[in-house]
Amino acid sequence: MKNYSKITAVILTGLMLATALFGCGSTSDTVSSDTTSGGTASEVSSGTQQAQKKEPKEPVEIVYTCWGSATEKKATEATIAKFEQENSWIKVKTMVIPNANYDTKITTMVAANEPLDISQLESATIAYPLAEQGKLMNLKTIAENSETPLSDFVPEDLFYLDKDTIIGVGNGLEVFNLFYNKDMIQAAGVETPPTDPEKAWTWDQFVETAKKLTVDKNGKNALDPSFDPKKIVQYGISFPKWWGLWGNFIYSNGGDYVTQDGKFGLSQPEAVEALQKLADLINVHHVAPTPTAEKGLPGTEIALQTKKVAMAIDGQWVHLPIDSAKFNFGSGVLPKMKELKTQAVTGMLSIYANTKNPEASWKLATYLVDPGQDITLYKNGNLMPVTKPWLTEKDKLDQWTTNTTARPDGYVQGIVGMLLNYSVPTPTGTVKNFNKIIDIVNPALDKVWLGQQTAQEAMKAAEAKAQPLVQGKRER
Repeated sequence: MKNYSKITAVILTGLMLATALFGCGSTSDTVSSDTTSGGTASEVSSGTQQAQKKEPKEPVEIVYTCWGSATEKKATEATIAKFEQENSWIKVKTMVIPNANYDTKITTMVAANEPLDISQLESATIAYPLAEQGKLMNLKTIAENSETPLSDFVPEDLFYLDKDTIIGVGNGLEVFNLFYNKDMIQAAGVETPPTDPEKAWTWDQFVETAKKLTVDKNGKNALDPSFDPKKIVQYGISFPKWWGLWGNFIYSNGGDYVTQDGKFGLSQPEAVEALQKLADLINVHHVAPTPTAEKGLPGTEIALQTKKVAMAIDGQWVHLPIDSAKFNFGSGVLPKMKELKTQAVTGMLSIYANTKNPEASWKLATYLVDPGQDITLYKNGNLMPVTKPWLTEKDKLDQWTTNTTARPDGYVQGIVGMLLNYSVPTPTGTVKNFNKIIDIVNPALDKVWLGQQTAQEAMKAAEAKAQPLVQGKRER
């Protein structure tokens, strides 16, 4: 279970370790990789709305920055080389910047007016600060007349500065779902988690099932009066303790990070109730591991494979390592409190406002998020597409959801269905000052997971520090 201090960056880095369509590699110094391709093109000036030309007259060069690891470098170079072959008028200079120094390096380059055209960015820590300084392009100015208009994207994949300004598109959507070990479910004789969103478990149904699947060293489950919570050998459920997970249930219970009238939302009754119900899985129902016990457990895929845990709530991207672990698994929709909700989280690609080549930059952005260029990332369980055709048209859906063990039965109805019909945008793109607020919330919640404070006590204490940081939500 990881500490997600810079959550989108961590997620995307982890995702790119599997296959590296979006990554670039370096573990120490910045690396530049560029390949010269023949061809001619006409250069498009910054901010113009010219329709894309089929036969550009002179070549252009764009600078693309991203973060990643050394293992991703070759794959990235291959991806860029393929892009250049198919778009011979564009030369891409790829700059690889270590994750730990990424925001600082980009900020310094922007301040020095160094050439930058398109970047992979983490929304809360750097993209919105740059956008508020006028450094990022409104993608509406270039995408409207392109082959891939913004209307093709899932709404949750678009990052708005305000209702008229879109500053980025996600480069791989992720939602959350309920994984489980099929053999453990069958052995306990309990109902399989549903894949139909309309039949999502209520919270009480979920807790009841988790109790049946939690077993102590004497073989007693958590419903048995003689069950020993201090000698658990099999947990019914596990879940990581970061906002990506617990935020789903804030929304499910009718809450939010900030209220419409400008209050710190996590101290409001709906949010407090949701957080307490999650903590009660650990400290009242004893169906989830304590933070201390959790340290001795492996990651989600191994915990399920080795039958330490029967069910796990985690991100969609975990289909990849779970499938690689080679055991009999399934995935269903999240349980609900009041209504089914999932957060759609993603990193983003942005184009700089002063680019001289917006057309070429947008072409690269849409290439990088097009499953048709490399279906591997999607078919192996890692990512979900960001454009509607790949999520709704059967011929495209089949390319990444069929003939693969990484997409279990019911995946399209359940997981794709949650994204299309039950998702909300990542709060890093909607809540102003999100990272600063969460930095206050996280240590307060540590006491809740440990059972040292109630959610009400912890969030009320956090409110005093968080409220001055609340600046509302961005319009979409």
